[in-house]
Amino acid sequence: MEAGQITERVIGASMKVHSALGPGLLESAYQACLFREMGKQGLSVKSEIVLPVVYDGEIIDVGYRLDLLIEDQVIIELKAVDKVLPIHEAQLITYLKLSGKKVGLLINFNVLRLKDGITRRVN
Repeated sequence: MEAGQITERVIGASMKVHSALGPGLLESAYQACLFREMGKQGLSVKSEIVLPVVYDGEIIDVGYRLDLLIEDQVIIELKAVDKVLPIHEAQLITYLKLSGKKVGLLINFNVLRLKDGITRRVN
C-alpha cells in the first residue's frame, strides 16, 4: 500500500474518532482509540515505537517515541493542544529524519473541525 493511501485511511479513521469523542480529551485517549480504529481496518499499527538517536556511531535511547507507525511507513504524531506550534511540526520532521520514513501526519484533536488540525509532512 502506498503512503498516500495510508494517509487517506488514517485521516478517515481520525475523523471517525474525532466525531465520536470531540475535542477536549488527553492525547492518550485519542491515541488509544485511533490505534484501535486502524487495527479494525486491518492495517498494521504500532504504538509508542522507540526512536533512538545515533550519535558518534552509538545508539542512544533518549526517550523519543513515535505515537503511531502505520504499515511501517507513515508516522502519526498526535496532539491535543490549543494551537499547533512550529516546534510540533519540527518534532514530526525530526522523527521522519531519525527514522528514515518519508511521510508523517501531525494530527491535533483539540479543534472543532478535525480537517483544521491535520498537517502532512514529507521528508
